[in-house]
Amino acid sequence: MKRFFTFILAFYMLITCTACACFSSTNPPSATPVVPDVVLPEPITPSTSNTLQPSTPNTPPDTTPDIEIKPAPGPDKLVVDLTEFSGVALSGWSESGKEVTIQVDEAYRSVLGETIIMVTTELFDTAMSKDMVVNAKIDAVYDTTPRTVYTSAFSAYVIPEPDPIFNLTVTFTGDSMLASYKGQSNSGSFNDYANKYDPTYFYEKVRHIFEADDFTIVNLENVFTDKNLKEVEKDHDPAYWFRSKTANVQILTSSSVEGVSIANNHLNDYGKEGRNDTIKTLTDAGLPYGLESQIMYFEKNGFVVAVICNGLWGEWQANNIIKLIDKAEEQSDYQIVFYHGGKEKIHAPEAWKQRASRKLVDAGADLVIGNHPHVLQPREIYNGVEILYSLGNFCYGGHSAPKNRTIIYQMTLSINENTKEIIASESNIIPCYVYTAKKNNYQPAPISDEAEKQRVLDFMDGKLKEPY
Repeated sequence: MKRFFTFILAFYMLITCTACACFSSTNPPSATPVVPDVVLPEPITPSTSNTLQPSTPNTPPDTTPDIEIKPAPGPDKLVVDLTEFSGVALSGWSESGKEVTIQVDEAYRSVLGETIIMVTTELFDTAMSKDMVVNAKIDAVYDTTPRTVYTSAFSAYVIPEPDPIFNLTVTFTGDSMLASYKGQSNSGSFNDYANKYDPTYFYEKVRHIFEADDFTIVNLENVFTDKNLKEVEKDHDPAYWFRSKTANVQILTSSSVEGVSIANNHLNDYGKEGRNDTIKTLTDAGLPYGLESQIMYFEKNGFVVAVICNGLWGEWQANNIIKLIDKAEEQSDYQIVFYHGGKEKIHAPEAWKQRASRKLVDAGADLVIGNHPHVLQPREIYNGVEILYSLGNFCYGGHSAPKNRTIIYQMTLSINENTKEIIASESNIIPCYVYTAKKNNYQPAPISDEAEKQRVLDFMDGKLKEPY
């Protein structure tokens, strides 16, 4: 009988100390809490089984938590003395002086002196996070009921939630020629359509894709001007010139296009005046543009992407682009080269263009994309970096019946918001038609036919010679 009263007295003191140590104070202690000097019952005899036993009822004895156990000592070590846990809260002060309360949903314990693992779903301190795991090393365990466990000198390490991750998706398309040959408006021409249809018509079937990303960038291959400018003489034959009214810039701005490359062979179709009109039109519309002397920068959550636009008409020009990569690296976290060049109407890159593109990767480019051939060319992975040699045409006013396959290319980066480190990257190719009528209606659209889509994808991965 005397031993029974001793046990009752000890249990009463245990409960009293628990309440005082964990819940009575509203201010952090001046130092790390010390285990109170209390009389405790004798420790229970350890089980001979090493199976983790859940403290919650109705859980099979052989159930073990499907979690990863990691040591995580640090400034937020949680010290809780003589604390009851069984579907209730653990409360105490962290060494950094923050009050921390953890709601325990399930507790698993092994033999005496081993680790107690608590699966938690909510931490009530704003400095902490949800869905955490707590590891607790104990000095002694005392059972008073099948559902209640007391610990002496209880120390738990809170495993911090991983840094927040966000995604950034950038989209590229091929040649958008939003104009007609020499600015003509004959029936069925692009300028004729632009005079008849709302600016939203042209990207109507792909706008949802552009709106769902962070940044969409297209290659703009025409002059915007409202003047009747004269074409400049060119030193090759056949030669082509393309212009349209400045109002056509709304085709881009109304469809979630965030940037354009004008580093191509049509910017100077109408000389310096046409070039200046184009740049002014883009600037007035608030649309960033890329040119040899103008790198585009796009930012999300402090992470900066540089898009370097340049001509690539010979292998020698790679050296110029490398200088731009070096410049962009000083102001950005990710560098994309979006070049213009190569032979037209061939479905494979020339050897010199392949060498030049690989040099850009060796110089630090994170992604390399080409344009100008007016047809698709495949991609390759070189030293872990994607190179796409040509995206083909897209919204293309240069021909009434261009080759009718193109793609929308997307790169999605998963980024650590605190360190700006790229955790993962994933590319996506969306096969598209250049036009969706019997002849060019200047309205690209995703391909729905699965077999046709697969042919484009197989071509882009080098499995077919043509995508048709």
